[in-house]
Amino acid sequence: MNTMERNDIRGLTETELINVCQKIGLPKFRGRQLFQWIQQKAVQNWDEIKNIGKSDLEKIRERLFLEPLDKLKEYVSKDGTRKFLFRLADGQSIECVLMDYDRKNSRNRRTVCVSTQVGCPIGCAFCATGLGGWQRNLSAGEIVGQILDITHAMRREDPEFQVTNIVFMGMGEPLLNYDEVLKSIGLLNQEAGQNIGMRRMTISTSGVAPKIRQLAEDNPQVGLAVSLHSADNSKRNDLIPINRHYPLDELMKACQEYTEKTSRRITFEVALIAGQATMEDAEQLSELLQGQLAHVNLIPVNPVAETGMARPDIGEMKKFAQILERRGIPVSLREEKGTDINAACGQLRRQWESEEK
Repeated sequence: MNTMERNDIRGLTETELINVCQKIGLPKFRGRQLFQWIQQKAVQNWDEIKNIGKSDLEKIRERLFLEPLDKLKEYVSKDGTRKFLFRLADGQSIECVLMDYDRKNSRNRRTVCVSTQVGCPIGCAFCATGLGGWQRNLSAGEIVGQILDITHAMRREDPEFQVTNIVFMGMGEPLLNYDEVLKSIGLLNQEAGQNIGMRRMTISTSGVAPKIRQLAEDNPQVGLAVSLHSADNSKRNDLIPINRHYPLDELMKACQEYTEKTSRRITFEVALIAGQATMEDAEQLSELLQGQLAHVNLIPVNPVAETGMARPDIGEMKKFAQILERRGIPVSLREEKGTDINAACGQLRRQWESEEK
């Protein structure tokens, strides 16, 4: 009986695939062919691989498995945003979002917001994902699989479709699944695969200070976004519980070290909540970011019934931005995508789970 463990082919680098092929008596070029079929062409099953003979494929299939994610739901927004709910092999589900910024006022790009965990352990007060708790980390193959499955689906409509940007801002805290996230970034960056530039990928963190420092050493090219949301420790404790482990002083020191080592600007994300987007908050935020290589992204909070939070009116948001601008802090109001299809992370999954019960 063969008890050898089979590996997910979508989570293997070209070098790893070459090694697998050599171990089972196949030439190196088979590994390179496989990588291109899986990562660049985004094939969904073995039958789509046309230039590898059946006997060689059988040997490969004994060592590796190719298992696309199971698409449970897909919603298309009036602005073109697409939200996907995928089921994993163990029955858990995750969400990801495709945002098409092919607009007159934006550069032409197709961005996918991917998940890195099933659920999330952080429990931010305004986020739907954390309401269901944390189940497990995703593997590199499951992270990359979101890009590959969306690419495969979209190429049916447009054979030239290509994801241009990736944001690790879906379900989960990417820096608490550090190794698998970095491996997935390396896979997506490989020239023989999706060939997405490091600088076109951004990791969003709730503020895991030690991993921010480590990221500066391990991959200084990838973008970094920090979910800041408040410049007041007490308020941030309530909004983002991880602040109790890594309070603002420690977080900002890590951010300063990151920019000194990488010379990369950090995007600080601030959710604007009705009643909490005060002018005093804006002044405090301006003070905290003085001297930091920073850009602030203001995000109207997503209305989620369970959180009881609402977004401020546009006038309040503009006043908040103006205070930052006057203090020399670069700022933008996020271009909203997919509001009509509950594109905020966790919302679709919670809706699906409640319907299934």
